[in-house]
Amino acid sequence: MQTGRYLQQRLLSFKYAFQGIIAFLRSEPHARIHAVATVVVVAAGFYYRLSANQWIAILIVTGMVWITEMLNTVVEKIMDYLSPEIHPRVKWIKDVAAGAVLVSALVAAITGAVIFIPILC
Repeated sequence: MQTGRYLQQRLLSFKYAFQGIIAFLRSEPHARIHAVATVVVVAAGFYYRLSANQWIAILIVTGMVWITEMLNTVVEKIMDYLSPEIHPRVKWIKDVAAGAVLVSALVAAITGAVIFIPILC
């Protein structure tokens, strides 16, 4: 295997991944909501000088929300492509994927409350 070719392929994979993130942000309103929420939480974290453990919790739950939202979007796009007509099984699949986002968002909100409420009170 040629080292230069291998490195070039890895760099291209990062390029494609960043293109995917940009496409996600441009096309999905929920992505932009998550982006604003992320900026607000990170700014508050810096302002209130969160501890390392608090930052770890915030990073984990923020990443979890982003990942579930992106995967939910992928599931929805795939299902819309495979089955453009309304179908009860497709609805179930899309509802469960959306439920995963809701669960991750609720966990993130609870984590944020546990961290920030004592600071604010």
